[in-house]
Amino acid sequence: MATAATTKMSSKGQVVIPEAIRKRLGLEPGDQFVVVASNDAVILKSITPPSIDEFGALIAEARKQARRARIKKSDVTEAVAAVRRGR
Repeated sequence: MATAATTKMSSKGQVVIPEAIRKRLGLEPGDQFVVVASNDAVILKSITPPSIDEFGALIAEARKQARRARIKKSDVTEAVAAVRRGR
């Protein structure tokens, strides 16, 4: 069920998420969001950083895919250097 409410932006660019919506979504102070602009809409998507275990699993999967693609550490180092040079 969608919940709608109105709010306004402060002179500092801050927007208050109405209490009913915060409660419905379980939002707490300090929660982080991705902010996306699409035409005339602003979309806030709450995000949570992965736990240490989840992060470890993500790294393991990235390494597995890099091995499958035959990407070497030197390839990554060269790619980073090229980006830093502005290519």
